[in-house]
Amino acid sequence: MEYSSFIEELKGYAQPSFQQFQTRLIFTKYEILGVRTPVLRKLAKKYAAQLDEIFAFPNEYYEVIFIKLTIVSALSFQEFLQYLPSCVSLIDNWALCDSFKGKCIAKHKKQFLTVLEDLFSRGTEFFQRYVLVVLLSEYVEKEYLPLIKEYLLRANTQPYYVYMAAAWLTAEIVIKEFDYGVVLLKEKALDTKTHNKAIQKAIESYRLTLGQKEFLRSLKIK
Repeated sequence: MEYSSFIEELKGYAQPSFQQFQTRLIFTKYEILGVRTPVLRKLAKKYAAQLDEIFAFPNEYYEVIFIKLTIVSALSFQEFLQYLPSCVSLIDNWALCDSFKGKCIAKHKKQFLTVLEDLFSRGTEFFQRYVLVVLLSEYVEKEYLPLIKEYLLRANTQPYYVYMAAAWLTAEIVIKEFDYGVVLLKEKALDTKTHNKAIQKAIESYRLTLGQKEFLRSLKIK
């Protein structure tokens, strides 16, 4: 398959109004064509058997990166691991990061912990955000709470998208494991902006009671 033909196919699905909408929300070095996500997922399924060919295509367009990541996310665990570092290195925005979830991780949580550590230790904004988002989607349960806490304490929350992921992850802990989350907040171990943003996001959830939300407000750092 020729790269030019692939791009022409993508452009056939592009919508100028959606392109303008995405450009306002997604800050990326890649050019955005404006192809809707359901279409991109269908194309990823269509070309899944041609992953090596697709993966070798130039990284010019947001949509091409999305398709690459979507194909890889459906691979078996060992295959997924082979592509993972290269995939995360392509991520430069929240939309690609948050949509890239390996389906195989759920069945290999313990094995994947060493991989998460390797990725997190690279220290860059989207390597750290990727790890925090995976922890949020796959690991917020009692067994892994101490580990998640360690990652939260180590996270460099100066970059905006790490900060937001850390707050989001902390809020999810508060929502799903309220007692543990309250202890974490009472320790004031997180930086002030992450601490307060986590409380804000937890309060916005419909999964907490009014009483719990009122209590959380009392834990804000002024």
